[in-house]
Amino acid sequence: MFSSGDNKLQEISTTDVSTIIGEGTLIKGDVIFAGGLHVDGKITGNITAEADSKTTLTISKLGSVHGNVDVPIVIIDGAVEGDVSATERVQLVVNARITGNVSYNLIEMCVGAEVNGQLVRHPGALGLGQSQLPEPEED
Repeated sequence: MFSSGDNKLQEISTTDVSTIIGEGTLIKGDVIFAGGLHVDGKITGNITAEADSKTTLTISKLGSVHGNVDVPIVIIDGAVEGDVSATERVQLVVNARITGNVSYNLIEMCVGAEVNGQLVRHPGALGLGQSQLPEPEED
């Protein structure tokens, strides 16, 4: 009903992780990163990807963020208290708990994931299998 074989989202590669915030680690302050960031610990502050970078943020079921997230690709299986913005994709795994708005281009949400806020698609963004309609002709 919601997807066909041609429109399924591709798997996100998490092998390009260059930074890991381990379980038991607490970071207070904003984090700006490039490459891949995997969070098993806690971050109190905003997480932002470097401008024009193709980065992936992964928040495991052990991880949590108390702040806003602004990255191209995000996989969440933990808790986020703040707004999430992904210019490319958001993947919400079964343990995902978001208290805030989610802004996305493409989204995948597993049964059990929870969003307490609005889901907002980026203006002008196209999903898989969609085509852009031409402007109507003016008379």
